[in-house]
This record gives sequence, structure tokens and C-alpha cells, in this order.
Amino acid sequence: MKTAVLALPLALSGLPALAEEVNLYSYRQPELIAPLVEAFTAQSGIEVNVAYLSEGMVERLKAEGQRSPADLVLTVDAARLKAVVDAGVTQAVDSEVLRAAVPEGFRDPEGHWWGLTSRARIVYASRERVEDGAVTTYEDLASEAWKGRICTRSGMHPYNIALTAAYLAHHGEAETKTWLETLRGNLARKPQGNDRAQVRAIWAGECDIAIGNTYYMGKMLEDPEQKAWAESVRILFPTFEGGGAHVNISGVAMTRAAPNRDNALAFMEFLVSPEAQAIYAEANYEYPVSPEAEPSELVASWGRFTPDDVDLMALARLRPEALRLMEEVDFDG
Repeated sequence: MKTAVLALPLALSGLPALAEEVNLYSYRQPELIAPLVEAFTAQSGIEVNVAYLSEGMVERLKAEGQRSPADLVLTVDAARLKAVVDAGVTQAVDSEVLRAAVPEGFRDPEGHWWGLTSRARIVYASRERVEDGAVTTYEDLASEAWKGRICTRSGMHPYNIALTAAYLAHHGEAETKTWLETLRGNLARKPQGNDRAQVRAIWAGECDIAIGNTYYMGKMLEDPEQKAWAESVRILFPTFEGGGAHVNISGVAMTRAAPNRDNALAFMEFLVSPEAQAIYAEANYEYPVSPEAEPSELVASWGRFTPDDVDLMALARLRPEALRLMEEVDFDG
């Protein structure tokens, strides 16, 4: 059978009924999902129909209600998973396979969402100007030693809001505000660009360290124009004092409507298998959540880390406060 991969947001609504199918709404790109659905269909004979959305997933599911053709939603970022659950458009899934493969910190206690891959918010450091291990904690970023030496993208970006929420969870509002003010004072330039642009700035000598996500290293290395940027830096894995490295996840949830529930569950369980974990994590240079799966050789070469144990949904709830603090310190100004 041929896997049906549909790129248009409205494509699923007009599909004819198939004997064995599962319908997926995805915020993740086609190149990440196609290898997974092809492998699942080859193994199970179940067709996977994917509608790729850029926005409006929750609104669409609420509008469709019980008539929704979607069985599953696939997205990145714990806050987006929380938004889907809070909207009341998902259902709990009870599966021994899922519980065995997904550690407690990477799944909803009630079974509404399940993590698939993780990425760490790390420090890119100049190989020429920064010693290995020079940054060991996120708290270190406020050190006088980094005055005028740090680059980052906008503090308002979800990646940095999530990191700030994690800082809040560890230190509370007063200390977090002080940390943000001092970090802002350590910047070499006004926050701008994306995570890759920060690595380019290190390569160009504009700053010595930058905050970014792990997987961008892989994306830069595969781009001939950006490979030199990547090779100019090393990855450092800071932790919170008394905690671990800040991580975020991609995850899957079953919709409340789920017209093909059994097939949807079969696909969910496939996604946490060692085979699928390897495919998915390697495609986007992320870390598998299953302890039975190994990261790709390239990702493994960056080193291992201990994820922070702060509940991801607790961090999602702290995001409004983190955003408020970013605005109060005028981080981007």
C-alpha cells in the first residue's frame, strides 16, 4: 500500500473512508513525518493520512468536534501539547506499551499526551575563544565573565520563554528577574535572528557563546553554507543548580473524536518503538525519549545530559509569568 501524505491543511475533510487508516494533524514538517508513516504502513498495512498545519490546530479541532476526521495530533513544544489538552479535544490513552517506552517526565500523568523526542536548550561556545566546560549552569550566564560576550535570539521567542519558565520553577520571580536583567547586560548585541544566526555570530567573532537548541547543530552541518559556522563551535550542556538540563519535547495525543481509535493506538505504539524512535530522532537530530532507543551517531557525539526533572506542564503554566518578566526587563530593547 502507498502511504497518503497530504500537505494541505484542509485535505483530510474530503477523504473517502478506507478500511484501515489513521488520520493525523501535524505541526511537524513533511520530511520528518514521511519516513515514519511509510515504515508504519509497510509494517501494518494501515494507511496514514497526514494534514500538515502551520497554525490553528486547536481551533480546527474544536470547530470539527465529534465530526473531526483526525485521530491523532503531532506537535512540538510542551506548551502546545498543554493547549490541545486544555481545549478538551483529546482523550486519555491507557497503554502498557506506551508506559514502558516513555519515561514519566515525558508523558501526561493522565495519558492525554506522550513525548516522542526531546531537545536540550544548550550553549554554543567558540572553539577558539572558550574553554570546554566554561559554562556549567544556566546561572553562569549571568556571570561577569560573559559581559558583552553572549548572543541570543529574541527573549520573546517560545524557546527562551520556556527556558525562563524553567528558571522561575527553580528560583522564583525575584531571582529570575535579576538573572534576566544581568543576562541582558551580558549580551554582545541586541537579540535578533534565529538560533542558527547566533552560531553565525560566534563564527564571525561578534560574540563567544550563544543560547540555542541542540538539533540546530545537525541542521547546520548538513547545509554547505552553514557548515563552517557549526564547526566553529562546540556544544556545552549547562544544568540548573540542583537540577538538570532544560529540555522540550515533541509529542503525540489522540483526539477526542478519533474515528479510527484502534489504528491510532497502533500508530502511537509504533512511534515509541526502537525502530520509529531511531527514524524520528535522526530525521531532526533530536534525542529519543525511549531508553531502549539510541540517538544517531552524530547526536551521540555531542554528549549526553540529564534532563531537568521539573514537570513540563508546570513549565507551560509558568510561561505567562516568564513572558511578563521578559517584558518588564525589556530584554529585547
